[in-house]
Amino acid sequence: MLVKDLIEALEGMDSEAEVHFSYNYGDHWRTEVAPKVEQVKRGYVGYSSYHSMDKMLDEDDVYPDEDSGNPDENARSVVILA
Repeated sequence: MLVKDLIEALEGMDSEAEVHFSYNYGDHWRTEVAPKVEQVKRGYVGYSSYHSMDKMLDEDDVYPDEDSGNPDENARSVVILA
C-alpha cells in the first residue's frame, strides 16, 4: 500500500475514530489483537529471509559503510504506523 492509497481509504472514515492495527498474536487460539496506533513515523525496512517478510532496520543496518554515507541498497524508506 502506498501513502496515497491509505489517504484514499481513510477519506470516508470518521475523523474522530481511533486508529488501531491488527495482527495475529501467535497464540494457540490464533487471536487477532488490535493495539492503538500511537505514532506515524519514517523508518527503514529490508527483506528478512528468516522471517519471510520485511523487518525494521536500525541505523547500522541502513548505513553499513560509515565511510561512504550511502544507505544499503536493500534498505527502503517507508511510513511506519506504530
